[in-house]
Amino acid sequence: MAGELAAGAAPRIDRRNRKVAIIAASGALAMLGLGYASVPLYRLFCQATGFNGTTQRATAQQAAGIKATTRPITIRFDANVAPGLPWIFKPEQVTQDGKVGERKIAFFIAKNLSDKPIVGRAVFNVTPEQTGAYFHKIQCFCFNEQRLEPGQEVRMPVIYYVDPAMLQDANARDVPEITLSYTFLLAADQSLVTGPGAKPVAGSGGAAPKSSSTLAKPLDHTASAR
Repeated sequence: MAGELAAGAAPRIDRRNRKVAIIAASGALAMLGLGYASVPLYRLFCQATGFNGTTQRATAQQAAGIKATTRPITIRFDANVAPGLPWIFKPEQVTQDGKVGERKIAFFIAKNLSDKPIVGRAVFNVTPEQTGAYFHKIQCFCFNEQRLEPGQEVRMPVIYYVDPAMLQDANARDVPEITLSYTFLLAADQSLVTGPGAKPVAGSGGAAPKSSSTLAKPLDHTASAR
């Protein structure tokens, strides 16, 4: 009798174990899918809120509706190059004084030290982090990947303003200086170099990309940064 009970219980235990295993596997797959989905969701959240120092993008039309205030603000520029990218990258000027709401332009210089064309990608943020929601870029080299030919040196602008709404934020209104920091990395996709649709940066000797956001151009040592 005991043997018959044990024999009958074994299939039920196996079925329960399989059910638990299926539930666990489904849960793991769901968590994995959620992890992948959370990356773009997190990016959208940062872009919408300025979280973690993420800056905002503005159209020229939006910028035209912003009025400059009398409140002074200093922007400090920081430039870095990630390991594996043989470039020089630096701001043309370390700081720039202006007014909150005033549209400004600043330039960064990049040079490819290698003997082959390389595509780089710039990542960025601002500090203090709470100012990210108010730092708006109208045009920026960071909007697109940038291709530099061997030994090419380019001058790349960023056009920006600080939203006067910052002056209504108790956590940000007293900030006297904002640091805009960029790090250039080797782009994961180097197809701009070797692919059939390769697009050199504007002024590199080939046809310029149609996108108005790719703003790199050969270095002009006489041009003003303003």
